[in-house]
Amino acid sequence: MNKAFVVVALGVVLSGVAFAQQRSAKEQIVGAWTLVSVSSEMDDGKKGEPFGPSPKGVILFSNDGHFSLFQSRAEIPKIAANDRAKATSEEAQSIVASSIAYYGTYSIDENTKVMSVNLAASTYANVAAVPNQKRTITLLTPDELKFDNPRTPNGMTLRTAWKRAAAP
Repeated sequence: MNKAFVVVALGVVLSGVAFAQQRSAKEQIVGAWTLVSVSSEMDDGKKGEPFGPSPKGVILFSNDGHFSLFQSRAEIPKIAANDRAKATSEEAQSIVASSIAYYGTYSIDENTKVMSVNLAASTYANVAAVPNQKRTITLLTPDELKFDNPRTPNGMTLRTAWKRAAAP
């Protein structure tokens, strides 16, 4: 009787592990992720870190296909007037160059692991005007997410790395 119970229990455990491994990319991606790094590469091979070596950010994916993203440099300049409507042109330019936010909807092709995003709005309106943008998922584990934006409006490829956000 004990051997039969152990065999059945082992079968249940192993089938649970197999089921967890079969979760779709869309099921795995749902939740909150914090930004680890953003690197860029131009067509000529020049590389950079558009948000610096220690960027800040979050991306949220809902199970109904919505997402929201914020990325910035670790330090964004404060506005001397303490009123965002009264930023100097230098302050405004620095803030715009140091951050981006957008939101919209997403879907994932489970065969190719390509995510299609459609932006509803962005702090950079030019990027929101481009429909059906692609992001190539290069890594997706329970704790890590990496994807490439293969062609930004200025011709660079962006590579972003995220870690699963800790529960509050």
